[in-house]
Amino acid sequence: MRRCAWVPRRNALYEQYHDREWGVPVYRDRKIFEFLVLESAQAGLSWEIVLKKRLGYRMAFAGFDPEKVAQFRARDAKRLLGDAGIIRNRAKIEAAINNARRFLEVREEFGSFSRYIWGFVGGKPINCRRKRLADLPETTPEAERLSADLKKRGFRFLGPKIVYAHMQATGMVNDHFVSCFRHRAVAALARKRILV
Repeated sequence: MRRCAWVPRRNALYEQYHDREWGVPVYRDRKIFEFLVLESAQAGLSWEIVLKKRLGYRMAFAGFDPEKVAQFRARDAKRLLGDAGIIRNRAKIEAAINNARRFLEVREEFGSFSRYIWGFVGGKPINCRRKRLADLPETTPEAERLSADLKKRGFRFLGPKIVYAHMQATGMVNDHFVSCFRHRAVAALARKRILV
């Protein structure tokens, strides 16, 4: 079974994430919020660290319910700084709480956050045909535009590289290598739904 070259061999955590989640189109607001929290926490760290702490994040951030996280106050941020189940970085914790509030504002404006974010790729996934690691960009024009708009709306810790990683993770972009056993399956999933 051939996987994308970035997946470490014999790393069950990475393999499971790659095989079941990475690149699968995500349209549910709550799941999108989960990935925004996790991707912003990953800034400057390895994705493996975040994967290992994912359950801790789920527990600490109210099951990734943006309405509940938006209600967090200074005492909650202080509590989270002492939680070994997550990455204890004050700026990232405060950004997650802030981003929940901005998330709800966007949802109010567009009817769903999903409609907003998918609008940056025309409502359907971009199906790439990458062949090797050197083909994977750090960012794209779509990610640059989305990141700039998020920043304008007050989101934090979501620069273009992090936003592109989010787009890959949530299937806005199918960046599975063409040689990867998941490329064709994810491309098929991408054809099934288009947001209007």
